[in-house]
Amino acid sequence: MKILVVGSINMDIVNRVVNHPVPGETIKGLSTVYSPGGKGANQAVAAALAGGRAGMLGAIGKDPYGLELLDSLAKANVDTKAIIKKEGTSGMAFITVSESGENTIILSEGANGKLSIKDVEEQLGLLDEAEILLVQNEIPLETTLFVLKEAQQRNVQTYFNPAPALEIPGEILPLIDVLIVNETEMEVVTGIRIETEEARGRALNWLVNHGVNSVILTLGEKGSHYYSKTETCLITPGFKVKAVDTTAAGDTFIGAFAAAKASGNNTKKAILFATAASALAVTKHGAQQSIPSKNEIEEFLKVHGDGSHASEA
Repeated sequence: MKILVVGSINMDIVNRVVNHPVPGETIKGLSTVYSPGGKGANQAVAAALAGGRAGMLGAIGKDPYGLELLDSLAKANVDTKAIIKKEGTSGMAFITVSESGENTIILSEGANGKLSIKDVEEQLGLLDEAEILLVQNEIPLETTLFVLKEAQQRNVQTYFNPAPALEIPGEILPLIDVLIVNETEMEVVTGIRIETEEARGRALNWLVNHGVNSVILTLGEKGSHYYSKTETCLITPGFKVKAVDTTAAGDTFIGAFAAAKASGNNTKKAILFATAASALAVTKHGAQQSIPSKNEIEEFLKVHGDGSHASEA
């Protein structure tokens, strides 16, 4: 196992609407779909489908959704031996998607909120098998902090996606090799409003000055900025595609990036690969069912772009 994901596993309940309701408004839904998701599980599936050897440490409930969530991971070739069954319900996400492809999400953490430090301690052998650790913000923060510390002690590369956006303790920042954030998440983490290019630069500098080794700032259809004190900084434009559902686009980017890095690609190629994966994901509905395979990503890149797509900043 080269990539270990410690994080959330959810059942997404997706309602499609013409436009999102405003407060106090009742609207008619177009359809409802149940879809395996969760940021941790999505990233694990994305990494595995993109060619990485990925495993998942997380928790599901002893409810009807649990086995379906486990099966979805296994079908994507994610190692599920460390997934724990907890009393109560599995995590759920209530997602509303408009015709323009924008989404809103309400999380009910369920079993994800019960993933404890003790659970991780009992599975620390997984870190000895890993080269990259992926974590997010949908399990208890103390559990995330514990596994980051353990990973650093074992020289495992740590990738942290602080989503949903939360203020994170300063002690976590020096434990992060790659922080992957969108602008909203970066504002919450740094406390700096990102209204100008100058403010964006200050926020990126703030993160590396507080211990983060490198930052990938994702900008949706506009692509991403990579910033590091030790490597050339990169600006990678997005690919123009017709978006139908942005659910799991960020998770797809992260998982594909980890898979590309674990396969020995340099940062520039890995980000390009991840950008293509994310572009493909938004052209399909759903979370895990929208995540493309390695072959699909490589075929997309043959048609739409190569290494010249990115520029050095």
